[in-house]
Amino acid sequence: MENQHVFKLLSEPPFTLPSLLFKYYKQLGLTDEQFLILIHIRQFHQEGNDFPTPDNLVERMTITSNDCAHQLKELLSKRFIEIVESKGTDNKISEMISIAPLFEKLQMHLNEQSQHKVKEDKQLQEGKLFQRFEEEFARPLSPMEMEMISMWLDDDGHEPFIIEAALRESVVSSKLNFRYIDRILFDWKKNGVKTIEQAKSHGENIRNHQSNRQFSRSSETQREKKHPGYNWLEGGGN
Repeated sequence: MENQHVFKLLSEPPFTLPSLLFKYYKQLGLTDEQFLILIHIRQFHQEGNDFPTPDNLVERMTITSNDCAHQLKELLSKRFIEIVESKGTDNKISEMISIAPLFEKLQMHLNEQSQHKVKEDKQLQEGKLFQRFEEEFARPLSPMEMEMISMWLDDDGHEPFIIEAALRESVVSSKLNFRYIDRILFDWKKNGVKTIEQAKSHGENIRNHQSNRQFSRSSETQREKKHPGYNWLEGGGN
């Protein structure tokens, strides 16, 4: 008999609500009592009752009908719930207590949190970028140099990691100065370089091109020395 009761309990449809609501309902401005009312409204919806009354709710809670009615008004005024109308197949209009605004507030809160984290991460990356420049230059940056880095970030829209990559490129090229770094960033922007991989590939291509040009010039000089040009007018060598 006990096993049958346990099986019946286990076969009950599960209650569903995003777990993030339990984590953030306090930050959304809900009290414990209000959140519990929302949970019960959600459960009534799953049971097929779209418009539970205060009396329905207090049957499952330890608060009075007056307290429940007051909390429902608070939830309405703060727009955690709303009363919506729907028309059935028989054109009969029915009302429903919707908790969709609750999920909208949760989504807005998560978006704000995400944006705040992105802003914090960006500030941290920018702080490390200034520190990286001071390490490479082995001295504190001047106000003008700090202003130039800020312009690269704010006006030109370069990501901190791209600016740091340009700094590394200037170190590799043994041309550690702000004007050269500015030229690198200008060239990368013109050529659509937006990732570290693209920056490395672009830098290698430029160095290979410069190396080939130097080799070509050196070869031409050697050929001129070994094979002097022939003077067709005089019929002899130069």
